[in-house]
Amino acid sequence: MKKIGIIGGAGYTAGELLRLLINHPEVSVEFVHSLSNAGNPVTDVHQGLLGETDLVFSDTHPLDSIDILFLCSAHGQSRKFWEENERPEGLKVIDLAQDFRDESEGYVYGLPEINKERIAAAKSVANPGCFATALQLSLLPLAAAGLLPANGDINITALTGSTGAGVKPGATTHFSWRTDNISVYKAFTHQHLIEIGATLQHLQPGNTAKINFIPMRGDFARGIFAVTHLECRLSEEEAIALYKDFYKDAPFTVVSDRPVDLKQAVNTNKAIIHVEKHGDRLLITCAEDNLLKGASGQAVQNMNIMLGIDQRTGLRLKPSAF
Repeated sequence: MKKIGIIGGAGYTAGELLRLLINHPEVSVEFVHSLSNAGNPVTDVHQGLLGETDLVFSDTHPLDSIDILFLCSAHGQSRKFWEENERPEGLKVIDLAQDFRDESEGYVYGLPEINKERIAAAKSVANPGCFATALQLSLLPLAAAGLLPANGDINITALTGSTGAGVKPGATTHFSWRTDNISVYKAFTHQHLIEIGATLQHLQPGNTAKINFIPMRGDFARGIFAVTHLECRLSEEEAIALYKDFYKDAPFTVVSDRPVDLKQAVNTNKAIIHVEKHGDRLLITCAEDNLLKGASGQAVQNMNIMLGIDQRTGLRLKPSAF
């Protein structure tokens, strides 16, 4: 039984991580660190875990008592944490912030669909961003086959739920603003474009395709629905075969023969993809849960790979029937 610690335990990603780990057969959670909640039951914050755990938030983080550490704090805090704390030899780390997604400091980019072998050998894994996961999974098979347009555009519109903005309330997450509303933010400049671009360049070196990404705030709590279209010389049948072959060994990336609904993916660790051809353009839709496959579920998937156990352990989650 591997021992787990969590830093930044009061946020949405930490709550989802706890929901998965307290029922995981191969690990036990030793501490959940949160200075602002220290001494309080975890269920005071993560109320959905009532009756599931007796854990109490801690103001200490004894790193020498655990095997794996999850960093769930805000972006920028992971580097600060390691500036202030000494890392024990042998401690494995999975960072859910963006601090090490450039693979600095020995971190491996934690996208299992392309980096499974490297993740298995890693001591440090940088979990991908939520949008970055959906958008990369939409494009990986084309990039690996050298089929991204040489000088053309890749046009992407993607909606995310309000949980993507984090637990701290803000003007654009307030219920009275978010409900019955849709809005654009960070058009063409979203920070996840950096990691997306790095992956696509690695798979298809020298590609000059321009990614036009329009993120949108959706009128729902969780999930990402991404719509991508680009010029592609493949027929629809060839594109479907390419995607199915590329993801044939990926347990959580599913290529659907039917159009995708967001509800199929919410509350699961699945990314569900559908491809179809319209004239000379390929349309790719991808649905995922931003808190699971886009964050904590993928983090547990990476942990499983690092531990050498089945990727699906603790992640056999079911979507709602309605």
